[in-house]
Amino acid sequence: MWTRAELKTRAKAVMKQYYWKMFIVSMVLLLIGGRDGNGGSSGNNTQSQRDAVNVLPEEISYWILKYMIMIGSIILVLWILRVFIGYVLEVGGRKFFVRVAEDDCYLGYLGHYFKEGRYFSVVGTMFLRSVYLVLWTLLLIIPGIIKSYAYRMVPYILADNPSIGAKRAIELSNEMTKGEKWKIFVLELSFIGWYLLGLLALGIGILFVMPYEDATKAELYLHLRESAIERGATTPDELNLVKVQDNF
Repeated sequence: MWTRAELKTRAKAVMKQYYWKMFIVSMVLLLIGGRDGNGGSSGNNTQSQRDAVNVLPEEISYWILKYMIMIGSIILVLWILRVFIGYVLEVGGRKFFVRVAEDDCYLGYLGHYFKEGRYFSVVGTMFLRSVYLVLWTLLLIIPGIIKSYAYRMVPYILADNPSIGAKRAIELSNEMTKGEKWKIFVLELSFIGWYLLGLLALGIGILFVMPYEDATKAELYLHLRESAIERGATTPDELNLVKVQDNF
């Protein structure tokens, strides 16, 4: 069993040694949209949009259409960057926080999965995870939220073994978080007070809380991983834990 206090105490101990490197990685995760809970869905009413355009002068309609296309293009580019660069940096960032919890503070872990033999497996698995989350959310909001917690460990699992396969990574994340989702939700809620304090400093203080949360979640993964191994849900070999070091 794990407690919030235990995870946070460990995270604070790590932060005392490596805070500024952790801060850099947290900022990268923020910029590429790789922080847990990011995302959303949107919809539109095509008929109402047509009606609104019809009552506007032709010039105004043209400029509205132009800016809609521009905004849509920007969103598309950002989405492409998120998939082909952001996903890989996210997994690398999670690897950094797991390793720094084990006293291995190497910023190079951020780009670790751009290497041949790792890149496409990471992108494919993370993309499939996102597709599943969108489909669950379209079905109903609550199942989508539940599944977002069920799939929470996928980036960490990929950080251990990028070749584990999409189906197995999602399955193992489900297994790791079984019976733990509510506790993980409460753990995340426990950071709200820190973020509110960060808002008092013109919002900048929020940025300095992020390494604390990321470090705590890495501690959570380490606990869930150990528990999964103990009950036979996975093995050290499957997660590459038998290796002494990575090959760079």
